[in-house]
Amino acid sequence: MKKEDLPQDDSAITNIFREVMYVKDEKGKYTTGLSKGWEVKKSALDNAWDDIKERSEEARLAVKNGEKSPIFYFKELKLMDFTILSSYTGFWKFTIKRHMKPSVFKSLSDKKLSKYASAFEISLNELKNFKG
Repeated sequence: MKKEDLPQDDSAITNIFREVMYVKDEKGKYTTGLSKGWEVKKSALDNAWDDIKERSEEARLAVKNGEKSPIFYFKELKLMDFTILSSYTGFWKFTIKRHMKPSVFKSLSDKKLSKYASAFEISLNELKNFKG
């Protein structure tokens, strides 16, 4: 691909970073060029973000309906899985799953909730008072 043909299609990550690609310069030698993205990648990223938004909304509704604790919502919102959340909090995965039950969540100490709040980069108050 020639440097002037480098795709520059805007996407969800355009303002965050650019991708380095190898291209041919005017002399036919390989060099690097920066690309904002290309349409195929944009479509894939847009689909992925739509899925993330949908999962976050489903988690928010589960909290609002009293089916899950706020930990479930913030885990989804911050794109965490149980392994990541476990490494941030120091809790075992099965313990985190248990903490996602509203009845168990209500009985957690501020010390334990603070670990979650720190992992989610929110205040303890936001975590304790989140209603969905």
